[in-house]
Amino acid sequence: MYCQICKKNDATIHLTEIDKGVRSEMHLCAGCAQKQGISVNSQVPLKDLLSNLLAVQPSDEEIYGSDIGQKTCPHCGFTIEQFTREALLGCQHDYEIFENQLLPLIKKAHNGKAAHCGKVPSKVPSDERKHMELASLQRQLDEAVRDEQYETAAELRDRIKKIQTDTPK
Repeated sequence: MYCQICKKNDATIHLTEIDKGVRSEMHLCAGCAQKQGISVNSQVPLKDLLSNLLAVQPSDEEIYGSDIGQKTCPHCGFTIEQFTREALLGCQHDYEIFENQLLPLIKKAHNGKAAHCGKVPSKVPSDERKHMELASLQRQLDEAVRDEQYETAAELRDRIKKIQTDTPK
C-alpha cells in the first residue's frame, strides 16, 4: 500500500481515528508522517509501555470510593472487593447495593450513559421503529435540558421535528 500523501513510498504508518462513530484511516510513509508532525517511535521498551499504561489507571479507592470492601450484599454475601478481583457480580441485587461504586464504571464504559435503551429488532414495522426512535430522542432531549446542555438539546429537538415532519399522518 502506498502513502496517501506522496503516493510514491510504501505506507509504514497506519492511523485509525473513530470520531462520533465514523471511522477514518490514514496510511503514510515515515517521511510524510514526519512532515505532518506525527512522531514515530518504533522502539518503545516494554517496561515503559506498561508503566505508561498503568500510570493512567485510577486506584480502586478512586473508582469505588473510600468504603471499598465495607458493604456486603445481604442476598448473596458479595462485596465490591470481590468485584475488583473477579469483575463479576454475585446476584441481581448487587447493582442496587453497589450502585454508587458501579455507576461511574458503567458510565465510563458507555460514554456517559447509564441507562440501557436496548435495540430495535430488524423486523419491526417502520412506523413503530420511528415511534421508538422518537421516544428515545425525547428521553435524550429531556436529559440534555435537565443537564443544561442546550446545544445538544437544540440538535435533538431538530431531529425530532424532522422525523415528525417526514412521517405521514
